[in-house]
Amino acid sequence: MTISAFRIQPDGNIPIPNPASSLDLITGALPIGFYTTFSTLAQGTRVLGLQAHLDRLYHPANELKLHPAVDEHTLRLRIADLARNNLPHESRVRLILTKDSGEIFIVSQLFKSLPESVYSDGIHVVTSTVERTDPRIKGTDFITKSAEQRKLIGKDVFEILLTHDGKILEGMTSNFYGIIYPVTASAAQFRTKQSPMMGRGKIVTAQKGILLGVTRRAVLRIARGQGMSIEYRSPRVGEKFDEAFLTSSSRGVVPIVSIDDAPVGQGRVGEWAKALLKAYQAYVQERSEKIVE
Repeated sequence: MTISAFRIQPDGNIPIPNPASSLDLITGALPIGFYTTFSTLAQGTRVLGLQAHLDRLYHPANELKLHPAVDEHTLRLRIADLARNNLPHESRVRLILTKDSGEIFIVSQLFKSLPESVYSDGIHVVTSTVERTDPRIKGTDFITKSAEQRKLIGKDVFEILLTHDGKILEGMTSNFYGIIYPVTASAAQFRTKQSPMMGRGKIVTAQKGILLGVTRRAVLRIARGQGMSIEYRSPRVGEKFDEAFLTSSSRGVVPIVSIDDAPVGQGRVGEWAKALLKAYQAYVQERSEKIVE
């Protein structure tokens, strides 16, 4: 898919000639910095959690006393311009703010939605011991560090889960969650084909040692609103869950049906994952932000 890349200056965008064939490859060719990735909505005019995405760049830059090449308002205008250029398609956008000079790069491509089968059939993931240097900062150095693991992602493996001391922290490009049904209800409900949503479900997800994703915050809010409880701890590798899913800005809520070839729950997409996916899609339409006012 065609990728456009630009260095952002106060007086205009400077194209990067012959950019690489993927967001990760072109990111790895640029100076190390902070980055964030998201997709546009509503004909390129809106983004869910755009301010939070921009904060991922400007807050660490301020802490290092870097002077970004352009301010947030100018960057919003440039994002909007690139999104218009990709119409009638939506855009997948990566912003990079370099640590050495405060230069800002925008990399964009036409956004291609995941096949519906990903959400209806679920995905397979595997675990890895690779870790981020600083989990709370989204640094481009991690893309290079994890390059070998990323090669595993393909037809049969959708995502790599990062682990530490036998506990699952997050996905390489996502956040991870396990779901536990009420103990008194789960087995009987499956036998009678009743929904586990008749009882309160519990989400287990790491709180420390992870990147606190924009989508994660929204999904946890939605889950509480639907009667689920949240247990903040790092799930154990091999822990038995009734359901599991991951979230990211570009993919939303994605059900997981196996981890390291071991089935999650019944090995199929569960009722809670379906409900959260549907609720999240409605949330996105209602809560997304205008790129520029």
